[in-house]
Amino acid sequence: MQRILSSHLPTRVGETVRIAGWVHRRRLLKSVAFLIVRDAAGLTQVVVTDPAVRAAVTALPEETVVEVVGTVTANGTAPAGVEVTHPTVRPLGPAAVPPPFDLYRPALTATLPTQLDHAPVALRHPTRSAALRISAAAVAGFRATLDGRDFVEVHTPKVVATSTESGANVFALDWFGRPAYLAQSPQFYKQLMVGVFERVYEVGPVFRAEPHDTVRHLAQYTSLDVELGFVDDHRDVMAVLRDTLAGMLAEVARRAGGAVATLGLTLPDVPVEIPAVHFTEALRIAGAPADEPDLAPAHERTLSEWARATHGSDFLFVTGYPMAKRPFYTHPDPARPAYSNGFDLLFRGLELVTGGQRLHRHADYLAALAARGEPVEPYAGYVDAFRHGMPPHGGFAIGLERFVARLVGATNVREVTAFPRDLHRLAP
Repeated sequence: MQRILSSHLPTRVGETVRIAGWVHRRRLLKSVAFLIVRDAAGLTQVVVTDPAVRAAVTALPEETVVEVVGTVTANGTAPAGVEVTHPTVRPLGPAAVPPPFDLYRPALTATLPTQLDHAPVALRHPTRSAALRISAAAVAGFRATLDGRDFVEVHTPKVVATSTESGANVFALDWFGRPAYLAQSPQFYKQLMVGVFERVYEVGPVFRAEPHDTVRHLAQYTSLDVELGFVDDHRDVMAVLRDTLAGMLAEVARRAGGAVATLGLTLPDVPVEIPAVHFTEALRIAGAPADEPDLAPAHERTLSEWARATHGSDFLFVTGYPMAKRPFYTHPDPARPAYSNGFDLLFRGLELVTGGQRLHRHADYLAALAARGEPVEPYAGYVDAFRHGMPPHGGFAIGLERFVARLVGATNVREVTAFPRDLHRLAP
């Protein structure tokens, strides 16, 4: 008899079935025992009246893996309106050692460090696994949206020879006796691949050796990167980002509706046109000094509140960041060269996406590096490609964990990360 999942039981009323999963909860009453079995699809209530089966169930601690064979019976008060009666119960392994928290409770009461120390079992809790299901659906939507627009998925190196893109905050390693570094982003490579496919994207890990110990930073996270050629300016990139976010959220609703319901979420609407303000206007709205070179977290929260109140939007573009705060490959605004054709996207009070138009002429790269007093040699393999013809292009990157954390209302990005890596954590 083939095993079926709990979600299939409502269509099998009156049939004898085989289910298998983890002992989620046991309720031992005087004349009957209820065994709640958890599988990947949900929960099944098993009703035990036979004394011998009851004795076996009594000896099975929570999280023990079991197989149950019984009859599917309608019961409006049971999960999904059905339960399994007249069962036989067989352990598929030794009795489990219960974890240091109760997974059957509606919420995990253990502290976040305790949950992370015991992540392999903490992630079994429906609220923790729901966030990961939403993450998987968001990535599926990211890929599907871009595939539908003729983007090509690429895979770029995560070990690189230089640490030059973002300064010294890199993880160094030994590469067969030569110094190497974990990549901080696929930025250079995805630009170069525009010269091959015109439109590319990547889903992959990035590594930042920044000594942040905050609720919004990780030393390793998943970056959703996009780059596209033949753009007029950064607004073309913003339009693709808008459609990508809409596709991600649509796929979350389609694929992870159960997880959304488990967490009691209302998914945000992505406006047909996300409101946008120039950096100089953003400073005024946020009440920041006019000479402020960047937006602080408090400014981002104020701007998001303004976007919600003024435009009814959970999203807000801030464009035209000062060139002094943007990487050397950023294209300046031709009308205001001190400002960039770059943007950030704020989502519910937090910067979620950074993007913009890039330089595409070799001479402009040489000038940009010279203006910053940086030598060309460390970038030679990257800059040289622009001698051979590159179209106007731009792109963006979405931090997956940060997106999911804001979507589900998590107070700490580690709550939506399976096995986070940060300043203090390298295990499990």
